[in-house]
Amino acid sequence: MKRFFKSPAFVILIMLVILNIVEGRFDNPMDWLMSELLMLPGIIIGLSFHEFAHGAMSYALGDPTPKLQGRLTINPASHIDPFGFIALLLAGFGWGVPVQIDPRYYKHRRRDEFLVSIAGVAMNFLVAIVFSLIIKVIFIIQPTWLIGEVGDIVLNIFHYIILINLVLMIFNLLPVPPLDGFGIVTQIFNLEKYSWYYKVYDKGFLILLLLIFLNITDYVLTPGVDFVYSWLVNTIIF
Repeated sequence: MKRFFKSPAFVILIMLVILNIVEGRFDNPMDWLMSELLMLPGIIIGLSFHEFAHGAMSYALGDPTPKLQGRLTINPASHIDPFGFIALLLAGFGWGVPVQIDPRYYKHRRRDEFLVSIAGVAMNFLVAIVFSLIIKVIFIIQPTWLIGEVGDIVLNIFHYIILINLVLMIFNLLPVPPLDGFGIVTQIFNLEKYSWYYKVYDKGFLILLLLIFLNITDYVLTPGVDFVYSWLVNTIIF
């Protein structure tokens, strides 16, 4: 962690916070606080279930490491990185505690590492579907309840849970280390055999922050999230 604070990645993270300040994200502290409170359940659920899915899949494939490290739980305390969580609130980009795995236990290493990599994003998609179904059921059983003040708050929280999980899904599918998308393409194309692989992997976090700072990730993230969210709304909710 001390190395991170002295790294270029930390400088870029601070620049992201400053950029958010310049763009007026914190101009109205009460509005910002209310928005963050509404998003909080989605952030906690999204990160916790995502990391749990990685651990559960690795354990199911014969790796005892996640269980030994107490990661086979949806308890947020086991998955939330305090600094990553604060960064998410202030900079709009954060992370959970990565699940450690030991591929030596896998019977089919490339296939099993692929499954572990894709498990997190699959879980985020599943969470989004489940909460879309919950909204659908509420609309059918008690539609007038959503008109009230409490119902409106609950609906907003559910909306953010769906949206944040879709953001986590699409974002983590980007083929940039240390995201799951890079792990997925690594196993599909066996990238570890190339000499440049570990150099790119070691610099991955810095590359990712640069892409975020330059808004390059938005070119994929925004249309991707909009497409899947529209599909959920049109297919499940309405």
